[in-house]
Amino acid sequence: MEGRMDIWKFYDVTHRHHVVCNPMSLDKVDELFGLLKLSRGSAVLDIACGKGEMLTRLAERYGMSGVGVDISPYFAAEAERRLRLRVPGARIEIVNIDGAEYRTDRLFDLSMCIGASWIYKGHRGTLSALKAMTKPGGLVLVGEPFWLKEPDDAFLAAERYTRDMFGTHRDNLTTGEDEGLFPLYTMVSNNDDWDRYETLQSYAADQYAGENPEDPDVPQILGRVADARKVYLQWGRDTLGWAMYLFRNASHAGRREPG
Repeated sequence: MEGRMDIWKFYDVTHRHHVVCNPMSLDKVDELFGLLKLSRGSAVLDIACGKGEMLTRLAERYGMSGVGVDISPYFAAEAERRLRLRVPGARIEIVNIDGAEYRTDRLFDLSMCIGASWIYKGHRGTLSALKAMTKPGGLVLVGEPFWLKEPDDAFLAAERYTRDMFGTHRDNLTTGEDEGLFPLYTMVSNNDDWDRYETLQSYAADQYAGENPEDPDVPQILGRVADARKVYLQWGRDTLGWAMYLFRNASHAGRREPG
């Protein structure tokens, strides 16, 4: 049945216990969000918003308006549920489409794409796309992998990566500067963050398999998770880092601190 499983179902199953679908602790996320200093009149865009946790936390903290875009029907529905439950009446729209297809003439105070730069064909393309949707002087926030060391050929083959797919931590910052963005702050995941993100998928898949033994997708789900676990432990944990990068859109705005 390989190739027939709904990929968005797979991510829904394997991320069922993830609050945020990236390797960053909630304490770090909240620390970063505290630096944004958004006003109630601010507007936020989140491309690949996942379950909407980041938008929900921002709405709880700042009461801003916004738009979340995600291609997964499972995640889009969960994002709407979280907003209704925790921030009733929030002025946030969830759009269930491919982020690359989202078009708007609106400019946002904060534009985000956390860990989904494939939508815009890489880190530079993501920064360029978000900048175009951000007010001069506004904020751009991205989550992006980076190489901790030169990747083994076997790791690249196992993940279907290329060496030029990611840069170094420094590259991720200087690329933003090249795009006319001023780097304000970075927050880097550690091994504990990565282990939580990766192994929680194994836990979720095992739980789902026990609860749904008749689901024909279970063997593929378990197989994919097992393969990913082996690759992570053999190469990924020591080779690939991940960070969130906060930039100011410096266009016509000078260099200012957040808020």
